[in-house]
Amino acid sequence: MNVHSSFGEIRKEISAGRLDCHALVSSYLKRIEENRHLNAFLEVFAAEALQRAEEIDGKIKKGKGGRLAGMVIAIKDNICYKGHHVSASSKILEGFVSLYHSTVVERLLAEDAIIIGRCNCDEFAMGSSNEKSAYGKVLNPHDNSRVPGGSSGGSATAVAAGLCTAALGSDTGGSIRQPASFCGVIGMKPSYGRISRYGLLAYASTFDQIGPLTNTIDDAALLLEIMSGKDEYDSTLLQKESPNYVEEYRKVDTSKLRIAYIKECIEHDGLDPEIKAHLEKTITTLKSQGHAVEPVSFPFIDFAVPTYYVLTTAEASSNLSRYSGINYGYRSLEAKDPDSVYKKSRSAGFGKEVKRRIMLGTFVLSTGYYDAYYARGQKVRRIFVEKTNEIFKNYDLVLLPTTPGTAFPFGQNDLDPIKMYLEDIFTVQAPITGLPAISLPLGKHSNGLPFGVQLMARKYDEMTLLAFSEKLMNNAS
Repeated sequence: MNVHSSFGEIRKEISAGRLDCHALVSSYLKRIEENRHLNAFLEVFAAEALQRAEEIDGKIKKGKGGRLAGMVIAIKDNICYKGHHVSASSKILEGFVSLYHSTVVERLLAEDAIIIGRCNCDEFAMGSSNEKSAYGKVLNPHDNSRVPGGSSGGSATAVAAGLCTAALGSDTGGSIRQPASFCGVIGMKPSYGRISRYGLLAYASTFDQIGPLTNTIDDAALLLEIMSGKDEYDSTLLQKESPNYVEEYRKVDTSKLRIAYIKECIEHDGLDPEIKAHLEKTITTLKSQGHAVEPVSFPFIDFAVPTYYVLTTAEASSNLSRYSGINYGYRSLEAKDPDSVYKKSRSAGFGKEVKRRIMLGTFVLSTGYYDAYYARGQKVRRIFVEKTNEIFKNYDLVLLPTTPGTAFPFGQNDLDPIKMYLEDIFTVQAPITGLPAISLPLGKHSNGLPFGVQLMARKYDEMTLLAFSEKLMNNAS
């Protein structure tokens, strides 16, 4: 059976009677088995997915199928699905079964989506390569010797390899967009507060945001519409009904937009020359189409990664304190008393990178250092928000590279955590400011690997982001 590149194709096949959900799920399960070496999935819900497919086939025949009837979705292993394991790819949550649905899963199931499995990721979403999972690395489907990106590397690989129709990831500093760039798919981080975080295992609560990885803008728009909207379980959420993205985004006038590109990003020493050339060509093309595309200065780019890591590690230190070995998850067999339960369970249960970030976060929150690091980091974050919003007073969108280069070989950054952290240099601005951003698979390097082009929009203006993204994708096809 052919691999379907979009949900639109699947719906047409189902409507024409050439395909049903059971056959579709069976084909995906076959591909997953054939691509087990990619390690994209930690668990495949084969029997359950087939049973659900049969139920949805029945609903479709009666004309009662939901909007996602026929969409087979994979979810990142930090999103709760009632009655299923969720571990954030960490030994500390080994064997834990979720007691409830995350809001996003509940909304997807209500529209008859079929969840086929949970995807591997960097432990607790902390990583840019998917080498930090307790359950082994995920391979890039374009070159198995290279990383898929992280932390949502399993989700990106699953979509790129045709193992599902779409996948969910979470983006704290670029964890949807960076693997989307490395794997050649669309990855969208919505505005902070657009999609409920209820049921997402927290890394950094003021940064984390769930978003889709897809092959088409239509699919991203549909998932965004269904997952968005007010939710009583998330007080940070925009308490409004979801916009009608599917119907409305194509109506947005994108004939003549004002687009900024940040000079410091395009001219950055770490940017691959071919990616730079591609961006410059894109800028020239957009100008020829009548758009006003102009350089702007944002001299704070080199402060983005330090600010991000000061603040997110502080939040991680607080959020991950709940994983103690007391109530659930891993507990060391060597523990003899409450104190040793904490120490031994956390020492053995967490991986090296997670422990590094917990210690960094504990340090920046500690007495004597709080004002020097955490409080100052919050002030710098405010500057980022203000200066970025100033750009959007005059421009509709900001054009950026997604990543400094293409997918790098496994182990390349193992000995230098700072070099690994700098992989996020172009993606952290959006989560620091809470703005929506998307990576589009518009480039192909001479090394044969894909790379993304990134767009960022005003807060809650996903409509323009989707509309112009569709235009760029059509221009490239």
